[in-house]
Amino acid sequence: MRILLILIYCLPFLSMGQDTLTTKKGTFSGQWRTYYMRTANKGDLKNFNALATGGKLKYQFQFTDNLEVGTALYNSTNIGLEDLTVPDDATGRISRYEEGLFDRLNLNNDAVFLLGELYAKYKLNQHAFTLGRMKINTPLINPEDGRMIPTLVQGFWYNYKIGKNTFQFGLLNEIAPRSTGQFYGIGESIGTYPVGRNKYGNASLYTDNTESDYILMFNSDFELAKNLRINVWNQYVENVFNSIYIKPSFKLSKSVQIAGEWLHQNKIGDGGNAIDSLRYFNQNTADVLGLKMSYTDKVRLVSLAYNRILPQGQFISPREWGREDLFSFQKRERSEGSADNHALVLNYKQEFKILKEDLNLISILSIGKHWKPDVTNAILNKYAMPDYTHINLDIFFKIKKIKNLRPELLITSKMGNGDIPDNPNFYFNKVDLFHLDIILNYNF
Repeated sequence: MRILLILIYCLPFLSMGQDTLTTKKGTFSGQWRTYYMRTANKGDLKNFNALATGGKLKYQFQFTDNLEVGTALYNSTNIGLEDLTVPDDATGRISRYEEGLFDRLNLNNDAVFLLGELYAKYKLNQHAFTLGRMKINTPLINPEDGRMIPTLVQGFWYNYKIGKNTFQFGLLNEIAPRSTGQFYGIGESIGTYPVGRNKYGNASLYTDNTESDYILMFNSDFELAKNLRINVWNQYVENVFNSIYIKPSFKLSKSVQIAGEWLHQNKIGDGGNAIDSLRYFNQNTADVLGLKMSYTDKVRLVSLAYNRILPQGQFISPREWGREDLFSFQKRERSEGSADNHALVLNYKQEFKILKEDLNLISILSIGKHWKPDVTNAILNKYAMPDYTHINLDIFFKIKKIKNLRPELLITSKMGNGDIPDNPNFYFNKVDLFHLDIILNYNF
């Protein structure tokens, strides 16, 4: 079965010499992805390896100049490099990253298939209306491309764009969390990822106990004055919480930009459940502040970012719904679940042309220092994450003679800082680890 699936996804790579296959009104496109992942944990703690292949096949049909329908099938197939259901001896836990290549809710499922997109889209002048299953990209709900199957949503989405200004509105009733094989109701989707601790220090119990039927999304991204933009998002999760995100940015010159961000959250209704021990959003408010300076020219981008989560409440956002698009975000870790948190991150991005321009490399070096509350403080530190220093080197390859092939190499090291209690649960899959991703993407 695995060999058959691999051959299916090899066919576009072997037979297509063009970017897409187009009929009179229809277009086939997609991606074949092969993904190797390895995590080396501290000392005698268990290490993990995984290899997956799969991707997506997408078909779009243009009924009229205004009306399009589309569908996309996503797949991840486990090559069987390691049995990921075998836990670490010291902690009793399994992998954190490698399981995300497959259906993390059923690791015995070697081949995951998901009809992730099935939509109708109608365009009228600057207006676009989409109904069905689709991808969206927002600061708090997004595909998060660091696994085989991204986060996808179901509902209605409206987009209006005029000049440099954009207005968007969405109503969502289901979400397919990344690294799963099905769509869930909004409340059901919360808790399919690790749940951490409640404020009493016990395992959270909100999985299958969060009551929420829909999400309302609103966005306005507009130019307030010359060189000054404001991007505003509001996310209303029925009966759980509301998040408003405001990001002003100002160009000081052609190369230098300064930006700020403020994320404010407050509880809505029961916070997910009327019973305290089953509640997801078990606080009144939370606030995240951020500042970012960046310099860019033709070949490089340098930025320095700072984020502060205030002490009165944890920044809470379902990890199932994508990555957190904060200034201090670094691949393979999050600030979510923390209060009274500081993060300082330096990013350096540069493009290199080598081999007579037949091969281009885009490298992104990210160095971050993250100050966390004490790991024993469950009120401020939901996932018991220690202070750490985080270094990422992300390299993207552009091969001129194989323009559709986009390899990527990600190297990650996270080092624990300060006095960490001598307990393997505070290290395993968290700090003092080395992580490697080798990704082959072929887009057609």
